[in-house]
Amino acid sequence: MATVTMIEQAPVENPEKPERSAPRGPTDLFGLATESANSASEGLDTKSALEIARIINHEDAKVAAAVKKALPEIAIVIDTVARALRDGGRLIYVGAGSSGRISSLDASECPPTFSTSPSQVQYIMAGGPKALASASDVNEDSPEIGQRDIARRRPTRKDVIIGVSASGRTPYVVGAVEYARARGAKTACVTCNTDTPLADVSDTSIIVEVGPEVISGSTRMKASTAQKMVLNMITTGAMTRLGYVYENLMVNVHMKNAKLVERGIRVLMHVCKIDRETAIRTIKSAGKSIPIALVMLKAGVDKMEAVRRLTKADGNVRLAIDDSRLEL
Repeated sequence: MATVTMIEQAPVENPEKPERSAPRGPTDLFGLATESANSASEGLDTKSALEIARIINHEDAKVAAAVKKALPEIAIVIDTVARALRDGGRLIYVGAGSSGRISSLDASECPPTFSTSPSQVQYIMAGGPKALASASDVNEDSPEIGQRDIARRRPTRKDVIIGVSASGRTPYVVGAVEYARARGAKTACVTCNTDTPLADVSDTSIIVEVGPEVISGSTRMKASTAQKMVLNMITTGAMTRLGYVYENLMVNVHMKNAKLVERGIRVLMHVCKIDRETAIRTIKSAGKSIPIALVMLKAGVDKMEAVRRLTKADGNVRLAIDDSRLEL
């Protein structure tokens, strides 16, 4: 199978990280922005429902601007993940508490959105899957348990491990990322504080400084919103770089229910300027695969040729349509 080379971005050097006099321990919250008191929400318990909503909304409005400042680092991670997945590696998130739940959500939504295998984007949660629905935060204080849990996934040089922690000092996450890095895996982190142990063990640090929470230390609020935005960017960006998106359309959608079947039909109708009956007929002849149907229609080829092109292009729909670009 021919290898498709993505357009690479020039590497961006990470700024030098200031040295700390001593690493923060798991209970040392002093100086963490996410644990500080927020002057904008003083007296919150005396406010009306509308006033509370306004205060929270005002603080939430700061999140996108904070994420914007981290876009260069996010772009680095997008291309790192795309290269890893293209070369047979995996993306594995590691988190605890709210950060772990946000990670699990992003990982679980990749297969239905992009038709990826569940093994390609994974998550590891402190306390295991049961902690998704029932808080089990004791394990997050143990770097050894984090190391044990990531060791079970056997990380290699092909993989990317992303630690997700609002504080940037969760021992479970730090231990897991440090272990994976020692095994040669590429590592990154998503945090909401500067100068953290997690950043120290990560190749690339995505730091989104959202500041103090409306309720001090409640990082399920702005910090988790920021993490959700960043993880969305990473997986959506990587899948788009791999060609699993055509134009801005979800062409790799897995048609497992009526809504997704309808979406697939509409994608073909829109992209190929065809009527509904032609779209349905082509989808059936393509074995209910939108990428195959799209290549058949856009390139004017039969199913066998469309499959050959997609295989040669490693699933990149645009390259498969323009077969001549595969030789470049």
